[in-house]
Amino acid sequence: MSAHERVRSAAAARGLEIEIRERPQASSLAEAAETLGLQPSDIVKTLVVKRSDDSYLFALVPGGRSISWPKLRAIVGVNKLRLPEADLALAATGYERGTIVPIGSTTDWPVYVDETILGRRVAMGAGSHGYSLFVDADELIRAYDATVADISVPE
Repeated sequence: MSAHERVRSAAAARGLEIEIRERPQASSLAEAAETLGLQPSDIVKTLVVKRSDDSYLFALVPGGRSISWPKLRAIVGVNKLRLPEADLALAATGYERGTIVPIGSTTDWPVYVDETILGRRVAMGAGSHGYSLFVDADELIRAYDATVADISVPE
């Protein structure tokens, strides 16, 4: 099953409407937003984060912001979190870095969403390079019973 088929199947199973579109390469967040007709903050990064017990979680953070490690650790209730090496991220999700999305991940890790994306249609990874997935953020949060919190800081 291709990455797109996996994403589409997982979205359908959760009653989540998505759109996958091919997108040109971009050299910056601003350029990517412009090519998609969006604001930079409408492009959401899905970061896979490793816990010390070798389990993972997804942190969804809008463009122009980055994870606040102290805030995320406090919300998750742990002392240590880190970004895993590329091979561990692939093993944990089935997706390469730059394409990671919670939808269709090989394991349904818990999802933590920065509160700033509420109420918007956002673009995110689509499971394979050169594509963006569009989804209503509130519907994604509902479908994955995500934890919504202040987990980011401006870049």
